[in-house]
Amino acid sequence: MINWERVEELRDEIGVEDFDEVVDLFLDEVEEAIERLNTTPELSQLEEDLHFLKGSALNLGFETFSQLCQAGEAASAAGQAATVDVPAILAAFANSKIAFEAKLAAA
Repeated sequence: MINWERVEELRDEIGVEDFDEVVDLFLDEVEEAIERLNTTPELSQLEEDLHFLKGSALNLGFETFSQLCQAGEAASAAGQAATVDVPAILAAFANSKIAFEAKLAAA
């Protein structure tokens, strides 16, 4: 679900002191897009939203979430936005966030 090697790599790249700020920024930006998908999903915007979410997720190691976003982005690009399982994408983000925050809190 989470690529912890990527998380450590990011922490090493930006430094421990800036890591929390980057995580907060990531979560704020992603949650805005997640809220849009949850409340008013626009099929015409889905490819772009999923592309953004995929990139953000990859940066912070949210592997499962990024894979679902990538699949949804590809389906949207192929004109199949209506087939994208948005609830599964939303659930993957929620589960990833829980796992991520639990491990960081324990560290």
